[in-house]
Amino acid sequence: MSTALPQEMQQHTYAIMDRVEDSHWWFVGRRAILESFLKGIVDKLPSKDLRMLDVGCGTGANLEMLSAFGSAEGVDVSDDALEFCRRKGLTVQKGLAEKLPYEDGSFDVTTALDVVEHLDDDIAGLKEMFRVTKSGGYSLIFVPAFMWLWGVQDDISHHRIRYTKKEIVDRLKQAGYTVERATYANFTFFAPILGGRTIMRVTGIKPESENNITISALNGVFGKLFSAERHILKNFNFPFGVSIVVVARKK
Repeated sequence: MSTALPQEMQQHTYAIMDRVEDSHWWFVGRRAILESFLKGIVDKLPSKDLRMLDVGCGTGANLEMLSAFGSAEGVDVSDDALEFCRRKGLTVQKGLAEKLPYEDGSFDVTTALDVVEHLDDDIAGLKEMFRVTKSGGYSLIFVPAFMWLWGVQDDISHHRIRYTKKEIVDRLKQAGYTVERATYANFTFFAPILGGRTIMRVTGIKPESENNITISALNGVFGKLFSAERHILKNFNFPFGVSIVVVARKK
């Protein structure tokens, strides 16, 4: 999600995302990890009648996951993405991450899952999440790691940055948050992704989307391997990985 229509992900990317996010190992594994973190957050909150917001909800798969924990709604700048969500019966509206169309303290939990890296002013977007989160509430952030892992998907998704753990934690603190947990994730496929992106960079190969690159016969296995990281992440922080997960609280 971003600040102007020309900076949205390329239009065909939403159709590809909608088609693959229920089965592609990356999306399946990421959701399993995020669901585990969300369970930990929900367990800490006194109320079980929760209101949740997914900032930059895309085509809605993560929003569907949030719905299992409470009343969930999404916001996105893309009309194409919102149309995919509405077809699934999800509650969404159009809006910018840097100017969310909600009252102060409206949500118990806010999420930005592979969204912050799209913003021209990431701190402004995080401050808006902080504003609409209730006092004592939580935000769950998921961002790509390390600029030297930059690949085709970063280009077509119009990313501005890939973060180090320190960089995203510092930005969250500037936005007002207390960071309770920050760890790298997708340690399992770090080496293959680094190798694949290096090969594409050297050869100049540019697929329509990296989401199209998978081995169908191994997709389920890869998804289970990536999903299994959630068990390790319950008690251990990875020293590096393809992504970063952060749990931040508005105290």
